[in-house]
Amino acid sequence: MDCKNRDGSLYATDNGQDNLLKKLYGSIGGRVILKILTKPCISKLAGVFLDSKLSTVLIKPFIKQNNIDMSDYMENVKYSSYNDFFTREVKSECRQIDNDYQIFISPADGRATVYDINENSSFTIKDTKYNVETITKSKKAANIYKGGKFVIIRLCVDNYHRYCYLDNGKKTKNKFIQGKLHTVNPIANDYFEIYKENSRECSVLYTENFGRVMQIEVGALMVGRIKNYHEKCDIVKGQPKGKFEFGGSTICLLVEKDKVIFDEDIIENTNNGYETAVKMGERIGIKFQ
Repeated sequence: MDCKNRDGSLYATDNGQDNLLKKLYGSIGGRVILKILTKPCISKLAGVFLDSKLSTVLIKPFIKQNNIDMSDYMENVKYSSYNDFFTREVKSECRQIDNDYQIFISPADGRATVYDINENSSFTIKDTKYNVETITKSKKAANIYKGGKFVIIRLCVDNYHRYCYLDNGKKTKNKFIQGKLHTVNPIANDYFEIYKENSRECSVLYTENFGRVMQIEVGALMVGRIKNYHEKCDIVKGQPKGKFEFGGSTICLLVEKDKVIFDEDIIENTNNGYETAVKMGERIGIKFQ
């Protein structure tokens, strides 16, 4: 799926990863390989190496291959492992939080799409049908979010892999749902119902301005570890919520009916088959009046 910037221009991407994933997901042999790669135990083994000092040799080639602009990040930092680099912190001035109480912000860097949840609590992503109950494992959630919105913010390997709270309020405890670890690239969605098959962690944010927002962090290929910092607690807009370790990953938001009006460019891009590049803390919608 192509991506656009907020000004409507096409977002420059390297299609090498997409081509590889098409070969894996589009062939019988590739899907046999994926049966092994998507197992959580494989991700755990990879994680052991990526946490080790030996993995630091991967950092410079990764920066070069993905054209990562390191000017946004803390300078002169000596990383102890690849995962230490991957979860590096951004300079505070490079991710400004829009603190206007009416503004609904993106909790992460990534590529955003927004889908309507119908009165049957289902929605369609690229011809693949999903149901709120199967994603959340909750019948209650299916009723709460009827007629609302399902927001996907897909993080790529070159994105900032930490995320924040989108409003003030209260948070429930985390609910982990064990699953597989497919890539979250839209290519995989053509073959598997990734948002209900992948390992994920859910919590409900009782926000001051946008009702009950369910936030779901979805693990992806080679990303078995979702690191949320808090269980049940009070939350503040812009406060760090957690981070993903190596690979691409996704944050999904379930938003109640008549709580948020999402920005027209994101809606239009979604309807036309584009993702929209967003940054953590920037506006993606406004409070429903």
